[in-house]
Amino acid sequence: MTDASTGKVVVNRVMSLDGFIAGPGHTMDWIFEHMTSATFPDVMAATGAMLIGRGTYEVGKRMSDENPDYDGGARFVLTHRPPDEPDPDVTFLTCDIEEAVAVARRAAGGRNLEILGADVAAQCLQRGLVDEILVYVLPVLLGDGVRFAPPGLDRIDLEPLGNIQSGGVTMLRFHVRR
Repeated sequence: MTDASTGKVVVNRVMSLDGFIAGPGHTMDWIFEHMTSATFPDVMAATGAMLIGRGTYEVGKRMSDENPDYDGGARFVLTHRPPDEPDPDVTFLTCDIEEAVAVARRAAGGRNLEILGADVAAQCLQRGLVDEILVYVLPVLLGDGVRFAPPGLDRIDLEPLGNIQSGGVTMLRFHVRR
């Protein structure tokens, strides 16, 4: 799907060891106990834009004081309902997922497009728009919350590309087989 000169579409997920990407009530503060933007700086350097789901955007807004230094380039939020008050740092998109990925990839300027948010990632995976998945496994068991993959996602085969450890965080990288 992706030409090397146009960057990759990468689902980027932080996950507890028991498979949750957010805790009960969509809490994500547990992430910053283990990770900062300096944990894997090459990922941030390779990212030119981010496509984010509205729920993840709202959680991120609440947490922005905790981790203000992550810069993944231009930010696009896919939503059915743009907020009444615009955010000057974000472009809100109300189009279909294919168009949203195309718009964000152009803005990435040849670098990777990072996909954040369970629903947006699932839509991209279901439509064959994803090249790689990065999973940061943190040394915590949450017991409940938002699962890595929502119910109903069809089987997707992955090819392991590698793993790296930084402190207690293990990053797993997978190529999405088509």
